[in-house]
Amino acid sequence: MKTAVVGATGMVGKTMIKVLEERNFPVTELLPVASERSVGKEIIFRDKAVKVISIRDAVDAKPAIAIFSAGATVSKEWAPVFAANGTIVIDNSSAWRMDKNVPLVVPEINSHSIKKGDRIISNPNCSTIQMVMALAPLHKKYRIKRLVVATYQSVTGTGVKAVAQMENERAGIKGEMAYPHPIDLNCFPHGGSFQDDGYTTEEQKLIDETRKIFDDRSIMITATVVRIPVVGGHSEAVNIEFEKEYDIDEARKLISSFPGVVVYDNPALNEYPMPLLAHNRDEVFVGRIRRDLSREKCLNLWIVSDNIRKGAATNAVQIAEFMAENGLY
Repeated sequence: MKTAVVGATGMVGKTMIKVLEERNFPVTELLPVASERSVGKEIIFRDKAVKVISIRDAVDAKPAIAIFSAGATVSKEWAPVFAANGTIVIDNSSAWRMDKNVPLVVPEINSHSIKKGDRIISNPNCSTIQMVMALAPLHKKYRIKRLVVATYQSVTGTGVKAVAQMENERAGIKGEMAYPHPIDLNCFPHGGSFQDDGYTTEEQKLIDETRKIFDDRSIMITATVVRIPVVGGHSEAVNIEFEKEYDIDEARKLISSFPGVVVYDNPALNEYPMPLLAHNRDEVFVGRIRRDLSREKCLNLWIVSDNIRKGAATNAVQIAEFMAENGLY
């Protein structure tokens, strides 16, 4: 299967290529795509050097699938061009997520929303993916009424410039700033840009995308996004209010039996999810599972996952796998 990766030289794009190789996706020809300044450079795929090409050349090559991670502007302009040429586009940007005609997919939860003939499939935001992975079995059993979430997000979610800023600050080097404040030895409640209602765009994604993935507009959600100086993954403190009463042991079992989720929860041995544990892994880790003693039908969770892998690259490749396995190309 001829496969293009748009944004192949970026942090997520490189990981997408790595995941395609790790999962033995049936790539017959890889088309790594990047900006004009990267055209002609080489990347390694399955021990062979492959030259980076332009996006126009990739369209003309008519790949069966194009996985995008090049930002919303590029996706808005080029995803329809690929789609009109017969290519299936799996897009990692925010460009198409809330389009009512575009499925927003976490394969373990709502792969059924992909229909034959769909040409653009959207990958959710990284923080949304890990949260809904942990919540899906609970929502099915008890129905979620309200969520209060605070995320503690890795600088990798912003990109290479943010990682460089943190590393420069750590080394005492003055360099380009990706953020309005220093990030090393600091944190700030600011992800994305601020909206008129005081929420940020990253917080709004958690609200809108969760409702769309669960196909349930009734869930009340409030979110706070915090950027922290780590690189291994995003962490989330989630308080859930259910419609029905729940059993804590059953809830734990439901979470641990969900595909792709690992319960790591033994406070007596100081065992709980951390970015260091999740780094370079595909699982979503859940711990600190405990009843909220201040309110009935409420549960607290701590959720951690590598935002570049399951939060982006791996989820996109899983969508491609599902479509290939079910003849949806």
